[in-house]
Amino acid sequence: MKVSRYLSFWIVLLLTVALVAAAAAGKIAWWWAVAPALLSALGIWDMNQRSHAILRNYPLMGHFRFLFEMIRPEMRQYFFESDNDGAPFTRKERSLVYQRAKGEVDSRPFGTELDVKMRGYEWVGHSLSPTIIASHDFRVTVGAERAQPYSMSVFNVSAMSFGALSANAIRALNRGAKKGGFAHDTGEGSISPYHREFGGDLLWQIASGYFGCRNGDGSFNEEKFVAQATSPQVKMITVKLSQGAKPGHGGVLPAAKITPEISATRGVPMGVDCISPATHSSFSNPIGLLEFIQKLRTLSGDKPVGFKLCVGHPWEFFGIVKAMLQTGILPDFIVVDGSEGGTGAAPLEFVDHVGMPLQEGLLLVHNALVGAGLRDRIKIGASGKVITAFDLARTLAIGADWCNSARGFMFSLGCIQSQSCHTDRCPTGVATQDIGRQKALVVPDKAERVYRFHESTLHALQELVQAAGLPHASALRAHHIVRRTSDHEVKLMSDLLSYLQPGDLLNQNYRYPVFAKYWPISRAESFHPAEPIQAQPIQAAA
Repeated sequence: MKVSRYLSFWIVLLLTVALVAAAAAGKIAWWWAVAPALLSALGIWDMNQRSHAILRNYPLMGHFRFLFEMIRPEMRQYFFESDNDGAPFTRKERSLVYQRAKGEVDSRPFGTELDVKMRGYEWVGHSLSPTIIASHDFRVTVGAERAQPYSMSVFNVSAMSFGALSANAIRALNRGAKKGGFAHDTGEGSISPYHREFGGDLLWQIASGYFGCRNGDGSFNEEKFVAQATSPQVKMITVKLSQGAKPGHGGVLPAAKITPEISATRGVPMGVDCISPATHSSFSNPIGLLEFIQKLRTLSGDKPVGFKLCVGHPWEFFGIVKAMLQTGILPDFIVVDGSEGGTGAAPLEFVDHVGMPLQEGLLLVHNALVGAGLRDRIKIGASGKVITAFDLARTLAIGADWCNSARGFMFSLGCIQSQSCHTDRCPTGVATQDIGRQKALVVPDKAERVYRFHESTLHALQELVQAAGLPHASALRAHHIVRRTSDHEVKLMSDLLSYLQPGDLLNQNYRYPVFAKYWPISRAESFHPAEPIQAQPIQAAA
């Protein structure tokens, strides 16, 4: 047996014996022996427990391993990360949000810290004849054909549910949205009293659990939907098909986490696990989806209704587009969520390896609608790591009409990217239901920060658009973004990305393999292709 592995234990044990002997002789007080005695007892427990081999081999000392592992993220964030390090967001990105939210100067001295010769570096092409734009309040009208169209900001709060976020976080987001005139997506957890408290514009998200409009068996309830959807505060309704961080995956909110407030908001009973199925029970094919959208539109008083998805199999979205052509029912908007989007908790495999990234998903949706001759009648929103004005400009240039941000607005609330959202121990009171912790989030102060972050980001977008010589953010196109492809070559984004022309799919002018392969076999009647996808044969090694 190697003594070194047990050295700390033997030292503590001998110290305990010595202190006990000294106390028994009346030389010192007994309390001097308490701490060493407790450590000795812990060492004995370490050597006899069966859960951790490290503690059995290294009693007492082994605990330092777990301590250092526990504080590793904080150590990296505070002491070792450079400004351009950190994931999912760098220190520089987080600092920018904090500065804008606090109304502090966000300028940078001395020059860029980025390697402009690095492959993938991007920039906006500027004009020698910059424009002057009267306002940075860029807006897009969604549902122009509806009885109650909505003029929305090009930058809005993305879907985050009450339950995932604290009551105070919801209050602050909505109060900031009210002051800034932008929209606040409820997430699939429905509309809580905290969403209504300050009257900010709401985008109500209806997911597979139909929270806030469900029957006892989890099916859709028309009467409950009407009661919520006809509220003047609800501006648009989104049918959620999937989200970027865990597409194709349902969810369970354990009974232990369901508070009376969550129970009332979602319409689920106390003491029972709250299930979010992976699929909707109201429809099972593309035509059914569009009929459900039309139903919600009618029940809501003809408000804009659309759907949100993270793109997976291309033929499934193509089937939805074919259903639009076949039925004449069009969603007013589509929100494309990239796989780089965030979530409170999801399996690692889903976070890292399921779903299409935003650029590819947005491009496919935009192209399919253009090729089908429908793009001018359907607006597209986009979400997935969008927090800076350049993120906005780039995403709008690729094909979006507006952008949503979740984690950006969380940073404006004070989130420090501790990545403890799933533990209910959020250090800033943003993502927790712990009453004591969420009291740390002071609503009036954080609402002002939410407002300022939105205001400053759009002002920065205005300056980018002016520098590019454009009259409005909606004029941004892929040729306004330049990307480095090698040490000695750069290309316009329009030359790197594949774009269809209006009506191409209707004329069977597919142009690119993804459309040539999957458009012909997609079906309006089913999410399944008309014929099996032919896999390429595996070539045997020579």
